Amino acid sequence: MVPPVNGNDAAGSAARAEPDRRLGFERLLADLSARLVALPPERVDAEIRNSLKEVLEFFQIDRCNLMRLLPGRTHFTVTHNADVSSASPYPLDTPVPVSLFPWISRKLQNGEVVSFGRLQELPEEAAADKPAVEAFGIRSGLYVPIAALRSTEYSLGISSAKEDQSCPDEYIPRLRLLGELFVNSIERSRAELALRGQLDEIETLKHQLEKENLYLREEIKTVQGFEKIVGSSDALKYVLFRVKQVAATDATVLILGETGTGKGLVAHTIHELSARRHRPMITVNCAALPGNLIESELFGREKGAFTGADARQVGRFEVADGGTIFLDEIGELPLELQSKLLRVLEEGEFERLGSPRTIKVDTRVIASTNRDLAAEVKDRRFREDLYYRLNVFPVSIPPLRTRTEDIPPLVRHFVGNHARKLGRSYESIPKSMMAALQEHAWPGNVRELDHVIERAVIISPGPVLRLADSLERATARPGEGAPKALSEIERDHILKVLERAGWKIEGDGGAASILGLHPNTLRSRIKKLQIKRP
Repeated sequence: MVPPVNGNDAAGSAARAEPDRRLGFERLLADLSARLVALPPERVDAEIRNSLKEVLEFFQIDRCNLMRLLPGRTHFTVTHNADVSSASPYPLDTPVPVSLFPWISRKLQNGEVVSFGRLQELPEEAAADKPAVEAFGIRSGLYVPIAALRSTEYSLGISSAKEDQSCPDEYIPRLRLLGELFVNSIERSRAELALRGQLDEIETLKHQLEKENLYLREEIKTVQGFEKIVGSSDALKYVLFRVKQVAATDATVLILGETGTGKGLVAHTIHELSARRHRPMITVNCAALPGNLIESELFGREKGAFTGADARQVGRFEVADGGTIFLDEIGELPLELQSKLLRVLEEGEFERLGSPRTIKVDTRVIASTNRDLAAEVKDRRFREDLYYRLNVFPVSIPPLRTRTEDIPPLVRHFVGNHARKLGRSYESIPKSMMAALQEHAWPGNVRELDHVIERAVIISPGPVLRLADSLERATARPGEGAPKALSEIERDHILKVLERAGWKIEGDGGAASILGLHPNTLRSRIKKLQIKRP
């Protein structure tokens, strides 16, 4: 707005200066346009405020602001503002009822300019507007609707606390053009920020899917050979009854049992019977991960969180969001991490290593251990509060030696699995062999039985299944050293049969007949295994 001047000489001087003034405004407009056109989104708001301040200084007015009509058209808000006073009457980003300025709002929504040099110039139809205009300290003002991007949401206002601060009509198109520059910049920055957010979300989901695929591939390897729970003993039926009870809930489950009893298989069954079965079940072997890496594996890390962390890693709790996480051998979890796990169980939140941002997850926790956690708590090797939080619903799996009636179906199951892989078939399993299997103590439980059957299938081409060695030798005892390689077991067995057959290979009572092999096949195996007659 141009301040009023008096006197003929002053009027003539002002008239001569006006073209220069308009040219100055054109230069200002061109400069603002050049600055706004290629700004990154983060700087748009600050640049618009600086531009409004320059307009304010050019016209020597009190206030200059950009306003936006909110959806529903019952409120508007001042999005950007410049004011000569540090205490602006316009609350930024605060909805103001349109009903305070009904006539002015109607005019702007119809695309009409509102201009007045003093309150008395407002028409009778604006009688309801005058109290609010006066309350905001406005004595003269100009409000220009901005029709940018086919929208009439925005308007540019310049006002003063003094009267008679008029504005020549030729400035109005230029002010409208300036407003369009502002609105285009705002909408462009919003679109770019929204696109960035979508791309970030896509990248996050891509990363999560990659992690899920990796974990699921690991899971497939882990559960291979355990297609279903095999057995019909009363003890096993009770385990399945407990599984059905808890599967439909989100309760934390603690699976207890000796090594090799099938705790992982029970955990998978609980997940598959739950409402979370359409989301992944992620397994973490707490005993297999080094103490200095388990925290980043569970909760993730930011790039640079520690030496060697050259990329951000999503933790397994995040990958399991909406699904289940299985913490195998939870008793091996370091004490310093147990408090962080307790927080996830109680509040469903944690922070990545190297990040202060709290992450919320909805993950069901199933844990397992072969330790006596109550004794671990007593010896201060396991947190008492975490133990009670995990022990919401315990499921105890009995050892194989207490349910010998499950051994025959397990043997048939494992024989079928391993025979299919090697393309073999068996007419029967000797009763003496089955009796020996049922009499064995199985310190390694179902896992040990599986390995014994696999060795038997390897050395038994058919049609009768034979044990690779006596159960006492097939089972490694403490102090006996590491188990033998399969080639060593096969060599020892062939050597023993040859000695019993008097080193006769072909014919009745020959080693080939006893082993169920073609004589040429046996000769090939003798040569490969470097077996020589003493």
